[in-house]
Amino acid sequence: MTLNLKKGESISLQKEVPNLTRIMFGLGWDINQSDGLFGIFNPTENFDLDSSVLCLDTNNKIKHNYDLIYYQNLAHPSGGITHLGDNLTGEGEGDDEQIIVDLVNLPASIAKLVFAVTIYKCKEREQDFGQVNNAFVRLVNLANHQEIVRYNLSGEEYLGDTAMILAEIYRDNSDWKMAAIGKGIKAKSIEELIDNHSNQSFFVDLL
Repeated sequence: MTLNLKKGESISLQKEVPNLTRIMFGLGWDINQSDGLFGIFNPTENFDLDSSVLCLDTNNKIKHNYDLIYYQNLAHPSGGITHLGDNLTGEGEGDDEQIIVDLVNLPASIAKLVFAVTIYKCKEREQDFGQVNNAFVRLVNLANHQEIVRYNLSGEEYLGDTAMILAEIYRDNSDWKMAAIGKGIKAKSIEELIDNHSNQSFFVDLL
């Protein structure tokens, strides 16, 4: 049975699924053809959301360039994280982007995985998350392909935001937990998201 998380809630993955090892992180969205921050959205334009994973150490810092998993770096060298590629439009049913996480293969130095999403060319295309409808995040147990957790996001809450921290998966002693974050950010790219928060949050200079 799927657990539906609300913003700010967290759960123990090991408690829900003992001996959990491999999970799939799925992101899906639809386009709301109503007004956004920049006015009426042109449905003929592609709306490209790019998901990414930031691998943090115990000090909430990214140590290496390869600890940022996104469309230009689709796999962690440990084999613990694999991004299955970039969906350029969000068309179709189900997940629009998927990321595989092998909890067993993650290095002990990685204490937290932060799942983020940005809008590609949001400024040029005049797009923001207020134009995204029915967005969701879900975790699937790859041992039996059963959905464990789902977190649905409301587009109206993020009007004007062009990047978002969706969720976290983090170590708690021998356990892994998931937290629904849903924090909107005004950043035009993953690079800007990192740069804007490098001095006050968990990011360091990578680029």
